[in-house]
Amino acid sequence: MTSRLMMTAVVIASLLAVTASAQPIVYPAKGQSAEKQKQDEYKCYDWAKQQSGFDPMQAGSQPAAAPPPEPSGGRVRGAARGAVGGAVIGGIAGDAGKGAAIGAATGTMVGGARQRRAKAQQQQSAQQQTAATGELQQAYQRAYAACLEGRGYTVK
Repeated sequence: MTSRLMMTAVVIASLLAVTASAQPIVYPAKGQSAEKQKQDEYKCYDWAKQQSGFDPMQAGSQPAAAPPPEPSGGRVRGAARGAVGGAVIGGIAGDAGKGAAIGAATGTMVGGARQRRAKAQQQQSAQQQTAATGELQQAYQRAYAACLEGRGYTVK
């Protein structure tokens, strides 16, 4: 894994852990007791979790998913395939060695392009997963605040 990709994964995991644990400030606007506020906060936590499908208590404690292994060997495999194909075509044309060399060079480029596409797809998938988690977290926070406001609290 490249150091840049590793650093990105660590930053994203850290941000998720910090924002998942961030709870809004709740003020008992109608004079609710501390005990009543604790009960209401738990009920709203449970309700918001059910509504959003996101549990902030689990999000901060789960380790970040290990990224899939980086695609490798694409150039080598491409070169091998290209060399074989080039040797066959070169043999038909009368120079198998030259055909193999041309095929290997072409195969290396094609294999490298495939490897870059696979890496880009992995990065896009990781970004989509991060965005989806962020959306669930925001839905949880909106539901939690709506529940507490419905019970007479000011939420900021």
